Amino acid sequence: MEKPLILVTNDDGVNAKGIRSLVEAVQEFGDVVVVAPDSPQSGMGHAITVNKPLRLTASTVFEGIEAYTCTGTPVDCVKLAIYEIFKRKPDILVSGINHGDNSSSNVLYSGTMSAAVEGAMESIPSVGFSLLDHGSDADFTTSKVVVKKMMQQLLTQKFPLGTCLNVNIPNCSVEELKGLKICRQGKAHWEDRFDKRLDQFGKPYYWLTGEFKKVDKGSEADTLALDQNWASVVPIQYDMTAHHLIPELTEWDL
Repeated sequence: MEKPLILVTNDDGVNAKGIRSLVEAVQEFGDVVVVAPDSPQSGMGHAITVNKPLRLTASTVFEGIEAYTCTGTPVDCVKLAIYEIFKRKPDILVSGINHGDNSSSNVLYSGTMSAAVEGAMESIPSVGFSLLDHGSDADFTTSKVVVKKMMQQLLTQKFPLGTCLNVNIPNCSVEELKGLKICRQGKAHWEDRFDKRLDQFGKPYYWLTGEFKKVDKGSEADTLALDQNWASVVPIQYDMTAHHLIPELTEWDL
């Protein structure tokens, strides 16, 4: 039997420590191919490149692993992998391990999760992994444990088509990790601020900053689970229809 074909991508770029840790965690489960951005693409969401050409280059970053860098976004990487590199669709797509939190509303901005959503749109079982540590030297030991547990399930359980999983991992030791918990997306938002500065010509420019406000106290929320040292697992779908509003809207005089 053929080994499972596993596509690995991310949004922090091919040289990030997180993607190297992800490759190390999944390579025992099948044949791994990496297609990742050649530079950081954080916050790109589901962007695709349409106004300039894409370049795909073979990489030797991962010893013994077939790998490519792409000049585009995480979603570009997934599309190129499926339609230009593989002779068949991958059996599993894993994205990450992101340097930073993608819980709650962060999922909307995340290039890591958008790659997983693109996999879901292609009917590929897909998971995005994120560690609550933005540091380039973050410790991914606990993350690898979580990834391996998820891979064991992905290879043995039936995965609902059209969906993907958003897995966030607390910044704690393996001993402190309570386990994996199925959650819903918690309610939180960014209170955005802009740091206004002047360039050498006296013209203003801006750096986006802000504070992440958690307002959800529900026990099922991913934000609360992470605070309690659970790795949160949230099922995500790309159908953004607010189905519960359809009956109400049918009463409108349209």
